Amino acid sequence: MTFSILARDPQTGAIGGAAATGSYCVGGWVLRGSLTAGISASQGASTSTLWGEDVLAAMQRGQCAAEAVACVTRSDSGRAFRQLAALDLRGSTGVFTGARNTPETGSRVFEGGVTAGNMLARADVVDTLAKTFQTTHGAFSQRLLTALRAAQTRGGDRRGLFSAALLVLHPDHAPLTLRVDHHPTDPIGALTDLHRLATTGDYARWLGHVPVLSDKERGLD
Repeated sequence: MTFSILARDPQTGAIGGAAATGSYCVGGWVLRGSLTAGISASQGASTSTLWGEDVLAAMQRGQCAAEAVACVTRSDSGRAFRQLAALDLRGSTGVFTGARNTPETGSRVFEGGVTAGNMLARADVVDTLAKTFQTTHGAFSQRLLTALRAAQTRGGDRRGLFSAALLVLHPDHAPLTLRVDHHPTDPIGALTDLHRLATTGDYARWLGHVPVLSDKERGLD
C-alpha cells in the first residue's frame, strides 16, 4: 500500500523520511522520528504504528537499526502482514517485509538509507527511490521529494496515490514535518508546494527563532 525512503544526510547530520500511499494519512501511519534515536517507517497490509515507535525506543536504548528491527518484529504474530524500515543516528539501517504483504513488495539498502514498499506496480520502484535520492543534488529535503516523484513515475503504489508525507529532523533546525493526508490527484505535488511554503519567506524566517535541540532557549530576541 505504501512506498517510503529513510536517509541520513552526512553533510548536515539531518535524518529524514518520505512516504506516499494509495490510501489516506500516510504521514500519521508510517513515519516516526526522534533526534535521540533515529527514524522509522512502519507500513504494510496491516500497519502497526506500535512497531514504528517501538523500534525508535530500541534504538534509543543502544541497539543498531538492524538489531532493533529484528527485536521488534520477531515476536509479533501479525508480522507476516507488516513491513518495517529503520535508520539509526549513525546511518545504519534495518528492514523487514512480512511474506503475506500484497505484491509487489521489496526493499533496498543503500549507503546511509533504506527504501521499502508493498502493493507496488513494479518491484523495482524501491530501486528507483534509492537511486534517485543518491544521484540527485540539492537540499536534503528536496532530494527526498524528488525520489518520491521518481518512484511514482516508475509506477508507485499500483492503486495510484492519495497521500504523501515528509519528515526531516536536525538538531539545529525546527522539525520539518509535512503531511498531505488526502489529495484526489497529486499528493506529491501538493506536498512539494507545502514544502516550498514552509521553507521560504516569513514562515521560514520565523522557524529560525524557535527552540531546537541544540538551543532549547532560543527565542525571538
